[in-house]
Amino acid sequence: MYLGIESSCDESAIAVFDPASGRLEEWLHTQVQLHGKYGGVVPDLASREHMGNFPVLLETLLSESPDLKEGVQQIAVTRGPGLAGCLAIGIAMAKSLSVAWKCPLVGVNHLRAHAFSPFISIYQNDPQGFLGRLKQFLPHVGLLVSGGNTLLFELNADLDIQVLAETVDDAAGEALDKGAKLLGLPYPGGPQIETIAAKGGDPLKYPFPVGRPDKDLTRFSFSGLKTSLRYFLENFDRNQLESALPDICASYENAVVQQLVIRTRKLIQGSDIPFQSLGLSGGVANNQRLRTAFTELGQRLGIDSLFALPQHTGDNASMIVFAAYFDSLLPDKRGIRLDLEPSLRLEM
Repeated sequence: MYLGIESSCDESAIAVFDPASGRLEEWLHTQVQLHGKYGGVVPDLASREHMGNFPVLLETLLSESPDLKEGVQQIAVTRGPGLAGCLAIGIAMAKSLSVAWKCPLVGVNHLRAHAFSPFISIYQNDPQGFLGRLKQFLPHVGLLVSGGNTLLFELNADLDIQVLAETVDDAAGEALDKGAKLLGLPYPGGPQIETIAAKGGDPLKYPFPVGRPDKDLTRFSFSGLKTSLRYFLENFDRNQLESALPDICASYENAVVQQLVIRTRKLIQGSDIPFQSLGLSGGVANNQRLRTAFTELGQRLGIDSLFALPQHTGDNASMIVFAAYFDSLLPDKRGIRLDLEPSLRLEM
């Protein structure tokens, strides 16, 4: 049995993973409502909340599984990237449990965990046959897209990860949140834009920029999109904005999705790597327009589409504990270190 702890930002989470059966359970406390009044995550407040949330989560876990601490073989905790104070709380708790329960402790790269998250459901369907199934999906190209990260990567047959493209300014989720703020929508803005867009919004009504596809394919950029929305809104008064809001949200959301899809498609088509699968992970991977577009992209390219399950897209401990187990299978255990690194990159 493996125990995972996640505290990189504003989610306090603990998960338990049984590699033999594939059973994966999680206990999570979100701070979204708390930070909503400030329009975004307040680091010091998030750290304080972790200190109060984790004892409650652990007590709940042990009350439901009183024999757990005798069966835990390893504890895994997020070591980065993330907010330094938040990461420190999770690592401190993990170290305390490691000493008290006399079991080894490993650190996990939060981005590697996202990268591996589309494979969780495959493992759960067939734990014993997982490694054999995994080979069928490699080399794999994955898009990790969230509020803080937008990057395209390759997972090769040796399970090495190489970043193929990444944002040079705002992340896709950040662009959605900032766009929502310009529209007067509450935090977190991405889901708000998606909800309003779904109310009959026309994604082609307003031609927001999607970036030039003939430019450097290794670079995503969303800052210009946000700026274009800012100037676009100067043409609307309050009443006009209210009536046009579904179309604006749908068009803005579509511009984000189209840049992700177009650059991913062109990079895959221009590569000599014989990709066998296309992955989608991170918080923005929950966006239905993006999921649909990537499903169609996989079909167009003739490769399998692997999406993280909704409960594994945001910050969660399930992907942390799964990544720790995944990395333990590698001969050099390359992903396993414990030092806290708030600016950790995917390839490390």
